[in-house]
Amino acid sequence: MTTQMGLDFSLVAQAHELVAGVDEVGRGPLCGAVVTAAVILDPNRPIIGLNDSKKLTEARREKLFDEICEKALSWHIARAEVEEIDELNILHATMLAMQRAVEGLHITPKLAMIDGNRCPKLAMPAEAVVKGDSKVPAIAAASILAKVSRDREMAAFELIYPGYGIAGHKGYPTPVHLEALARLGPTPIHRRSFAPVRLAYELRGSLSEV
Repeated sequence: MTTQMGLDFSLVAQAHELVAGVDEVGRGPLCGAVVTAAVILDPNRPIIGLNDSKKLTEARREKLFDEICEKALSWHIARAEVEEIDELNILHATMLAMQRAVEGLHITPKLAMIDGNRCPKLAMPAEAVVKGDSKVPAIAAASILAKVSRDREMAAFELIYPGYGIAGHKGYPTPVHLEALARLGPTPIHRRSFAPVRLAYELRGSLSEV
């Protein structure tokens, strides 16, 4: 068994090398889309340093993002928008985004390995792997693509919606974000179905009636 930082590279060779790793970023934030990625790694073009995106520095993630896009047999980044999250709930929106990521691959995998404890409905067999981004190289690669993509988007939103600190907290319910949400009110990218956002809407509605 070949391992690197806890990642089992023998898993890459399963199913005739056509194993897609799938991961998401953005289930917990109060704003922005949930972003997913699917990656089929090339066993003949190894990528050194793959790991759970949360365990890597921003600079390292950015470098690996480019390397994954260059070396992977196939990759695709997908998403579910705020409106879909509010309509479906975050779990079902995440499953939808994962479906989109796998369906967007230009090569059909024989197996999809999904980070977490449940799988979306797919046209091929799927296997859920708890903490898969720390165990399976293709899932680690997917986590990097998804996180870098979403982080870049949050940095762009910082310019559109200043004052919320979005580039720093990436939409997560930090004290800075909650204070800004109460003071400035929700933006169009905030998830109305999430309790702190719903509360902020209700508060502003009651103030407008005064």
